[in-house]
Amino acid sequence: MTDAPPLSVYALGKSYGGVPVVDGLSFTLEKGRCFGLLGPNGAGKTTTLKLCLGLAIPDSGAITLSSCAIPKEAKRARAKVGVVPQFDNLDPDFTVRENLRVFARYFGIRPAEIEPRIPWLLQFSGLENKADARIDTLSGGMKRRLTLARALVGDPDILFLDEPTTGLDPQARRLIWERLKTLKNAGKSLLLTTHYMDEAERLCDILIIMDRGRKIAEGTPHELIARHIEAEVVEISDGSASGALECFLADWQTNALPDFRLERGNETAFFYCQNAEPLLTRLTNTPSLRYVHRASNLEDVFIRLTGHELRD
Repeated sequence: MTDAPPLSVYALGKSYGGVPVVDGLSFTLEKGRCFGLLGPNGAGKTTTLKLCLGLAIPDSGAITLSSCAIPKEAKRARAKVGVVPQFDNLDPDFTVRENLRVFARYFGIRPAEIEPRIPWLLQFSGLENKADARIDTLSGGMKRRLTLARALVGDPDILFLDEPTTGLDPQARRLIWERLKTLKNAGKSLLLTTHYMDEAERLCDILIIMDRGRKIAEGTPHELIARHIEAEVVEISDGSASGALECFLADWQTNALPDFRLERGNETAFFYCQNAEPLLTRLTNTPSLRYVHRASNLEDVFIRLTGHELRD
């Protein structure tokens, strides 16, 4: 029995065409925890997962997965890892139950071992009534739950989840979240990439924010919010397209309240502060403006650290 963490990454580097995609990245996934990789498109998240699984060869650094050196012992390590890819790759020629059976064969799991496990996998994914359904009859949420169940066929210690809820409706996302919390409570270790900041806040014990392959922040969601952003946010928009927001902001240039930081979006102004009351008082005299007063969150941190622009 070892106390080594399920995954350890040190000074990891990978370039394509001379452009760094992963640049000196280090982190550790502890047992029974969820570790998140956050970043805009092109930040290096999916490449990092591929490197950790031995599906790509690093230019530099060291990776230990399930006490195995990667990529040298990747095949042995992957026997203890379940993977939920970014896009579903279920076999459309098989039913739900058959997808689980066939996937088990890839891991060398005998029918006598997998058959007793299939009812639990179906129950876990909420697909008991869809066991004999064809893949093309399933909703997007059902397919993602089946992909998660399939990753558990070999009862892995570690799960790699690459944007597991992208494209799902809120109800389906929350069901996936509940299943992942159940796995974590059972001692499974999760490595998660996601574009959803609320998902990261709900699931991750610790996370890093990446940009252009480099780690730019690390901590628990609450630590990152406290460290990098003010406590409160007031979002202001022009509810009637009357130009009231521009007038308000023009007045702000000459009559700004102290201790407020202004960020402009396309249609919204974001005021960050420790105490919003003075601004809220001023807004009561501008009824044509819409505003939302809320606590700051991980999305505010993400935008401040990586920038507003979207990158493909």
